[in-house]
Amino acid sequence: MTLTTAEADRILADHFAPWVQDLGLSTVEAGEQHAVLRLPWSDRLAREGGALSGQVLMAAADTACVIALCAARGGFGPMTTVQQSTTFQRAVLARDVLVHARITRLGRRLAFLDITLVTEGTEGAGGTGGTEDPAAHATAVYALG
Repeated sequence: MTLTTAEADRILADHFAPWVQDLGLSTVEAGEQHAVLRLPWSDRLAREGGALSGQVLMAAADTACVIALCAARGGFGPMTTVQQSTTFQRAVLARDVLVHARITRLGRRLAFLDITLVTEGTEGAGGTGGTEDPAAHATAVYALG
């Protein structure tokens, strides 16, 4: 029940608020239990000192979770973030970020996800693990409708 990257990008365009769309996220990969989104670098998203804003990373993680869940469920459906916990591990300076969202449990009413955010070029061989040199790590829980 996975989505193509074009279908996932259409979900981004059709179902997300304009300010989320302004982040410029695009789908790199969508699989049965995961999604990878690219967050392109923009000076507009940086905070004082030039590092990417934490709020941007949190929004990107949340959005990647929705795409992963849509891929697992075969399309967009009602869902709500009920919990997200994020740790920031290092600053992102002038580089794109790959946001790896992986479903760890998908139930009828709740879904649990693990999200790793890495700067492009530090994600290791294969590019889908998102386990090396993370900029941030998050976990999330969603209520499914």
